[in-house]
Amino acid sequence: MFRWYVVNTYSGHENKVKNNIEHRVTSLGQKRHLRQIHVPTETVTEIKDGEKKEKEKRTMPGYVLVNMELNEESWSLVKNTPGVTGFVGASNEPVPLTQSEVDRLLNPKGGPGATAKAPTKAQFTIGESVKVISGPLSDFSGEISEINQDAAKLKVLVSIFGRETPVEVGFDQVKKI
Repeated sequence: MFRWYVVNTYSGHENKVKNNIEHRVTSLGQKRHLRQIHVPTETVTEIKDGEKKEKEKRTMPGYVLVNMELNEESWSLVKNTPGVTGFVGASNEPVPLTQSEVDRLLNPKGGPGATAKAPTKAQFTIGESVKVISGPLSDFSGEISEINQDAAKLKVLVSIFGRETPVEVGFDQVKKI
């Protein structure tokens, strides 16, 4: 019976381990026991220097998901792959994932057809000087007083009529000075 298992790897070597397992499956003729190898990732939009850039980010660094029929041969094939440190579970008894865990890990945005927006990560810090480049306050400069990563918003203190006024702007509405 094919089940999903989690394999520990060296952090940063997930794709290399995936390729190594795929190569070993082919060379050792084990395609009937291993169906799929998956490195959990998500697309993150980063804003750097006023430009949006999409980037793949691993959601589970140090882990790879393997869909396989567990037997002595398949267990040994995966366990002895370079970069693999072991299975999640007891040392001789890997624990398969439940269906809800598999769904959550393979479809992090809620499944096929879901229109969840990729999270945005800003390269800003509190106290940094920025210039508003769009919206009603364009060309105003100010200092960041608050960062809301979830809403992709900044609170910037701009000087209006000689008084510092907090203004909320989106990550894409400002650039670093």
